[in-house]
Amino acid sequence: MTIDDLRREIDRLDGELLRIFNQRATLALRIGELKKVAGLPVYDPGREKRIFQRMKEENPGPLDDQAIIRLFERVIDESRRLERIMTESES
Repeated sequence: MTIDDLRREIDRLDGELLRIFNQRATLALRIGELKKVAGLPVYDPGREKRIFQRMKEENPGPLDDQAIIRLFERVIDESRRLERIMTESES
């Protein structure tokens, strides 16, 4: 494969990641709505810990576990931010 071929594959994967990130955010917003109705807090440290543990267990590399955790921390932070925005805008 050439550099251009590899970059096209990266571009394709980036598009897939974008779609998946937005699907995940949509689900997080739905969870935020249910949490609001149930009076539950947006932040659930136990859930985050379980996500991180599962991702480390399932990580085949080449990214090391700490890199995976940093990526998921960012994704989860953005999901939590969306939940808070939704909660505040409906108050």
